[in-house]
Amino acid sequence: MKIFYQCPLFMYASIQFFAIKWNKEGTTMIYKLCVMAGVGSVFLLSAMNCQSQTIVADKVYFGGDIITMEGESPNYAEAVATLGEKIIFSGSKEQALEYAIDKTKLINLEGKTLLPGFVDPHSHVFGVGQASVVSNLLPAPDGTADTVEKIINLLKGAQNDEYLNALIKKSGWIVGTGYDDALLDYYPTKNDLDKVSTELPVLIIHASGHLGVANSKALELAGITAESKDPQGGVIRRIEGSQEPNGILEENAFLAVLVNHVYSKIDVELQDMMLAKGQEIYAQYGYTTAQEGRAMKAGLSAIERAAGKNQLIMDIVAYPDMVMASDAMDSKYNSLNYANHFRIGGVKLSLDGSPQGKTAWLSEPYFHPPHGKDADYKGYPIFKDEQTNQYVETAFKNNWQVLAHANGDAAIDQFIGAVSAANSKLGKQDRRAVLIHGQALRSDQIGQLVKEDMFPSLFPLHTFYWGDWHAESVFGQPRADFLSPTKAVRDAGLMFTTHHDAPVVPPNALRVLDATVNRTTRSGKVLGPEQRVDVYTALKAMTIWAAYQHFEESTKGSISVGKNADFVILDKNPLKIEPRQLNNLKVEETISRGKTIYSR
Repeated sequence: MKIFYQCPLFMYASIQFFAIKWNKEGTTMIYKLCVMAGVGSVFLLSAMNCQSQTIVADKVYFGGDIITMEGESPNYAEAVATLGEKIIFSGSKEQALEYAIDKTKLINLEGKTLLPGFVDPHSHVFGVGQASVVSNLLPAPDGTADTVEKIINLLKGAQNDEYLNALIKKSGWIVGTGYDDALLDYYPTKNDLDKVSTELPVLIIHASGHLGVANSKALELAGITAESKDPQGGVIRRIEGSQEPNGILEENAFLAVLVNHVYSKIDVELQDMMLAKGQEIYAQYGYTTAQEGRAMKAGLSAIERAAGKNQLIMDIVAYPDMVMASDAMDSKYNSLNYANHFRIGGVKLSLDGSPQGKTAWLSEPYFHPPHGKDADYKGYPIFKDEQTNQYVETAFKNNWQVLAHANGDAAIDQFIGAVSAANSKLGKQDRRAVLIHGQALRSDQIGQLVKEDMFPSLFPLHTFYWGDWHAESVFGQPRADFLSPTKAVRDAGLMFTTHHDAPVVPPNALRVLDATVNRTTRSGKVLGPEQRVDVYTALKAMTIWAAYQHFEESTKGSISVGKNADFVILDKNPLKIEPRQLNNLKVEETISRGKTIYSR
């Protein structure tokens, strides 16, 4: 930040300092110290003079509500001044205008509301880009696929869509994402997808990202037959009464097909296009920091290329999959500091599946088990306890922050146990191990999170998308009411964050805000009203607490002098409207480090 660039005294002091530094003859150590002390005094006086008279802002924002997100209750500033990437003043309009000259851009918000840019605590920005080049199989409100017949027709139509056909041409696969059996007429199988094509492989991805359905050609290319065994942490579903695969693949069985047979065929050009599209989508929703929350090698390479070419428009923090991509931790980008908007923040572990797909690992059986499963079916883990313990201990030894996907309470028990064991062995430090999702978090586990200094990143958006499904089929009551218990963790003294896990659902920050405050399901019911929090608390979970989760609270998450000029401008003040109207808020502009990256 060029605070002193107009100060002659500062320039003179700097010249004298470097002259002394390079003078190797005729000066004693005492003389050097005296001169440097004098120069230091000149520097201090010059700096003080500059700060009071010559700091110049390139932009000053005023004329609307400016919520700083500083403090435990709402605080407002009349104006904010920025210089380049940084905030140089926050306070009264009169004082802010003292930083303005003729070239300063004075921005009248005209009654709109300015907040810190939203910080994404968990999602997959590269995955959002990938989802943009395949068929959208989401049901309403984000798509139209509410029957299997519509899924078939959408997949057929992809071959006539120039944009979607790019993936088909490059990979040879027809792919769709977002099918949701909670809202479909029945669960699709390979027989349904064979109606799309018998010559090309077809693969559709569940809304959770944890399951998929393959057609007969895809199963053939993947070598999945009646003789195939279930992989560890995965299931190949079978035709009832036989061992013949029915096309439905869970967890690692599905992931192997997706990564090895589809993503491996996506070339660099398409990868770069997908990353650019992903950033564009996040910017539309007010995000100035995005996460790649289970980074694989292709995604990491794409982000590194973009960073190297200075093509990232927002900060991206990546967490490589510890099993498949932990060698990325040797990268120069593994740092607390961003380089051209990119850093690697730690590692990701995935310990179970999804509750809406009924693969999450629970301690008590599902309310209605999936077809073909016994009444005592509880889902299953991805790793054995000793494996999870070893992964967490390794991460702690290397000072890597750990994000662990754990939806079911049994998986949460496993993660807490691994963190406790590592803390006992290595001693506690400020590691901020993050529990991702925590859908079925029990009240007794919250105290354990406090004890082990763990950070919960919850998913209350499930209350809208799958709240009815969870109450009627997945958990039943009272478990469904305690889904992502934001109020309970806050009452225990914990900070928390809230996420969308895109591309599971679109990265709509305002729908996240709405779900956290209102917890309203698709049918209009309120799921667990006692777990609602107020709007300001919900905003903290998307700004300053999310920055804290990433160890970035000193540079972003609130409007304060010295922090990044990351802002989102909304059409209305979320603190001053009826909570039921939060989902109707509009993002007017997104500003990343002083640059506008989206304008409505």
